[in-house]
Amino acid sequence: MTSAINTHRTMTRQFTIWIALMITLAASAITDTDVEQAQALAARLSAPLAQKVQFKKIEADGGKDVFSLESKGGNVVIGGNNAGSMAVGLNRYLNRYCHSTVSWYADVAVELPKALPDVPAPEQITARVPQRFFLNYCTWGYTMPFWQWRDWERFIDWMALNGVNLPLAITGQEAVWYNVWTRLGMSDQQVRAYFTGPAYMPWHRMANIDGWCGPLPKQWLDDQTALQQRIVERERALNMRPVLPAFAGHVPAALRNLFPDADIQSLSTWAGFDEQYRTCFLNSEDPLYSRIQRMFLEEQTRLFGTDHIYGIDPFNEVDPPSFEPDYLNTVTKHIYESLTAVDPQAEWLQMAWFLYYQRKDYTRERTCAMLTGVPQGKMTMLDYYCEYKEMWREHDGFYDQPFIWCYLGNFGGNTNVQGRVKEAGERIEKALAECGDNLVGIGSTLEGLDVQQFPYEYILEKAWDFAKTDEQVVNELADRHAGREDRHAREAWRLLYDKVLDITPGNFAAPLPCSYPAMGKESRKVKYNPRDMLAVWDALLEQERVATDAMAIDLIWVGRQLLGDLFLTEKQAFDKAYQEKDKKAFYAHSDTLFELLSDLDCLNSHHPHATLAHWLQQARDLGNTTQLKDYYEMNARRLITTWGGSLNDYACRNWNGLMWDYYTKRWENYIRGVTVAVISGNDHLGLYRPGPPHPLPRPAREIPLPTRQLGCNPSTLITLIIAEF
Repeated sequence: MTSAINTHRTMTRQFTIWIALMITLAASAITDTDVEQAQALAARLSAPLAQKVQFKKIEADGGKDVFSLESKGGNVVIGGNNAGSMAVGLNRYLNRYCHSTVSWYADVAVELPKALPDVPAPEQITARVPQRFFLNYCTWGYTMPFWQWRDWERFIDWMALNGVNLPLAITGQEAVWYNVWTRLGMSDQQVRAYFTGPAYMPWHRMANIDGWCGPLPKQWLDDQTALQQRIVERERALNMRPVLPAFAGHVPAALRNLFPDADIQSLSTWAGFDEQYRTCFLNSEDPLYSRIQRMFLEEQTRLFGTDHIYGIDPFNEVDPPSFEPDYLNTVTKHIYESLTAVDPQAEWLQMAWFLYYQRKDYTRERTCAMLTGVPQGKMTMLDYYCEYKEMWREHDGFYDQPFIWCYLGNFGGNTNVQGRVKEAGERIEKALAECGDNLVGIGSTLEGLDVQQFPYEYILEKAWDFAKTDEQVVNELADRHAGREDRHAREAWRLLYDKVLDITPGNFAAPLPCSYPAMGKESRKVKYNPRDMLAVWDALLEQERVATDAMAIDLIWVGRQLLGDLFLTEKQAFDKAYQEKDKKAFYAHSDTLFELLSDLDCLNSHHPHATLAHWLQQARDLGNTTQLKDYYEMNARRLITTWGGSLNDYACRNWNGLMWDYYTKRWENYIRGVTVAVISGNDHLGLYRPGPPHPLPRPAREIPLPTRQLGCNPSTLITLIIAEF
């Protein structure tokens, strides 16, 4: 008996030791995974960097994400409670101590000092909010439609470095829908004709338009599926929760023929598009709705997995079948029920953009009814445009649903200087102080990346307890753009931060050179003191050399804004000379306008991401036949020019190639038309249309430019900048 007891005790001790060992090994495996992912990220950025930094796992700070920095034994040791936090710590080291900015573009190398510095004193920083959101449906059209894995890999790294843990992840969903619709009886051609072209896919996904620039090639569907699988795998490895889509009621019109008894209604037309592009909505109470939801979620999970959070936006910029509160409440209630019937852990992420865009329709009563159709805490609102209008203030904190404070900063990928940066930071601080636990995150909903990434880095940094003063913000930013401590860079960014970056982004926010010419009708005005912007330019030019990609971008970004401002004053002077019949002044201003357009085109040529050629090459590289390459290029050209419907010039870009080969052609027609009127003495101004388009010769001589408005000669300054490159 005693022997049996001893044997039992021995086995129990061995079993206990085995369990403890398994737990230790499991914990070690988790730690190793996080450390390995952080180390791999560092290696992707720079081999010397990966040799300098070491990563370790530390405990969360009261359940909050946290990172630490210190130097030990000649290495920089970065701690974090997960790989994402470690990435933020790595970015802190790069920004603060290496004076380096990691570009979100894959073709821009990470620039580091020859000797990587140590961290002078240990530090530990905690996240202020649990969720950090990034992206916008529109970004897939204005920036990402032709991205391949190389582009996405760097961008995911950039998001991790900047603390993003809740990225929108909507690539590849058309393959899921293709499988759903064909299983329900639609033909291959019907389904692909229902989709828009690749560049217009965001507005199909948001149920705004069907079929525009389609049919979608089968190659696109297959390639995007494989791409999305790599995207979500990497995002999850870096502790992100990719926000996948769910069924929000948008169905093909052809489904009516297959299910004649289904409650399918047409939504309102959108943005001036013809009736044939109008979208349809399946009532969420219809039994077919739950069936489609299940088919979609099961197929999507099979292909891409799930993190149980879904982007659902049933009536974005279109009218619902009814604005009655009971109807809106019922719609959201049934959508959520269809979601949880498939995924009991499901959470709903909803754009609040519709509350701003259709604010006259969505009264408090209607909005409350719509949001409370979902259980409290199961719908998170993205307050989309907070730098201008905080909708949580208009709607009582979204009626107890949690929300994420978002900075938009950019419509259509417009390339002008804009953004209410400093004020956005002040608004975030007020919201954090006032909202308590209802504010669960900070994020950005930019429509296009352009080249200047500082505003978005600034907003995401607010999600961490850095407690920087404005002076520290400016100095650290300037130093990392200059690649060193530089008083001239600091002065330039102080002026930008304090005096210039207080411009509310708006639709069609184009500089005049990118706008359609008209006589005396431009209502634009410079929204800052032009001398402040000139002082920024002067300070940037005082830097010792163009040492970094970020510095080159600063010069282009500021330079083309100044030239655009001067173009506005010259255009007004040109129109005045015509009206006063002052031929001498008229011809002088005409020459100046062409010179400025040439300067703009030339300045933009010094960075690939400010060129039309780069955009078109991305599109063509996606195709594997000449026919597909041409199709993708057509999509790329149309989106940034005529767009479609009433959105001409919405996504205008101040880019090399586009400036000279597209916008200048319009100005040539305008100036020729006015010239004919001047020569003929005819007061009736008509648009003169020459024969077949032909390239304008670049100005062969330097033309003295007026100095009275900005106190400078832009051509001379452009020459100085180009010499620096």
